[in-house]
Amino acid sequence: MPFTVETCTAQHIGDRAEQQDRVGLFAHPTRPDVLLAILADGMGGHSGGAMAAEQVVIKGRQNLDVFAPRHETAEQLLGSVLADAHTVIRLTRFTSEQDPHSTAAALLLQGDMVTWVHCGDSRVYHFRGLETVARTEDHSLVGELQRRGKIDEQQAQHHPQRNVLLSCLGSDREPRIEYGHARQLTAGNSFLLCSDGLWAYFDDDELARTVHEHSPRAAAEILIARARGRAGGSGDNISLAIVKLLPSRKNGLA
Repeated sequence: MPFTVETCTAQHIGDRAEQQDRVGLFAHPTRPDVLLAILADGMGGHSGGAMAAEQVVIKGRQNLDVFAPRHETAEQLLGSVLADAHTVIRLTRFTSEQDPHSTAAALLLQGDMVTWVHCGDSRVYHFRGLETVARTEDHSLVGELQRRGKIDEQQAQHHPQRNVLLSCLGSDREPRIEYGHARQLTAGNSFLLCSDGLWAYFDDDELARTVHEHSPRAAAEILIARARGRAGGSGDNISLAIVKLLPSRKNGLA
């Protein structure tokens, strides 16, 4: 690859009693240039949210292990992960007293290409240096109000219904699944996956700057510390994954 890949994941329970987010980074078993980052924010009582988010990450790892890049597209892989997780989570609703649901955000790096997918309000950001090239659109009531021009970003941050989702995995409705792509990537590009427990406290510029100026591990620690400081004792679970492309060294994945 024309670059080295540095990655990390990080979590914080916030001010909640239980960590219901899940996050993972997985390498393909035979293709060192194929990497999956996946994140889920679970919802549901009696640990149902944790179970739902766990299923998203489990399906990510399982489906990546049998992914055949020569015969399948990245969209097929990512779509199958979310579809399979949705099915399993729905089945759990009928076999237990839990009411599990989950968001999902994932990206697949293949050589110099990245494909991402999301459902709900967990986000994928694509940065090029200090520029925010792309950001997923939240499948939430507040996100829809923003798209219609009814409220702005500042109003969205304090809206009383900012946690109402319009789509997620495990619901009775078919989930809304959206994809994005970045091709011919070079060093200087980076990607951030995060739950709303993180992104709620930042604008795009601050996220881009922090990821650009620091190693993935240091950036994760800084972002979590700032989010915790801004949460005022009422912070949600935090999860994030960073995939950063740096000038090439001998090894590919760092």
